[in-house]
Amino acid sequence: MPNSFDKNAPAKIGIVTVSDRASRGEYEDRGGPAIHEYLSEVLTSPWEPVAKVIPDDRDTLARTLISLADDMRCCLIITTGGTGPAIRDITPDITEQVCEKMMPGFGELMRKVSLEKVPTAILSRQTAGIRTGSLIINLPGQPKAIGECLDAVFPAIPYCIDLLEGPYLTTNPERIEAFRPKKK
Repeated sequence: MPNSFDKNAPAKIGIVTVSDRASRGEYEDRGGPAIHEYLSEVLTSPWEPVAKVIPDDRDTLARTLISLADDMRCCLIITTGGTGPAIRDITPDITEQVCEKMMPGFGELMRKVSLEKVPTAILSRQTAGIRTGSLIINLPGQPKAIGECLDAVFPAIPYCIDLLEGPYLTTNPERIEAFRPKKK
């Protein structure tokens, strides 16, 4: 079931940091602010962040993603953290659990780009999926990797949001050029 978005309101974008330590205040959240800064540089259309810092907890993450998609009507939800092989790394598993449709190309491209930088990128399980018209993308936790991954996939994000009947996102072409097929 697609989300109904208010075309006249700023696009809502969920930014979710998944970290036990950051959620307890023991560790500075650098991932969420890195995503916010990235979006501020790239998007030229009006948008509103909906930021959350939560623990690596299955129920909390599932409720958060569902709420951001179903209740808050975020057209895009970007998570950071919890994508590795450690026991507490559950973000891709919960994303897959709450999504109706998976978008594996996002994860494939992000891993390809990351592998060009560091051999341990093969351990990352980034993924993406669709829930009620919201695109959910899982990113690693390191700010540098966040930027590299978003640079790789962001050209396709506005068109994906279009296909989901979401708000029309525009980008700064000097930073990232959104790809949309030419109309015939």
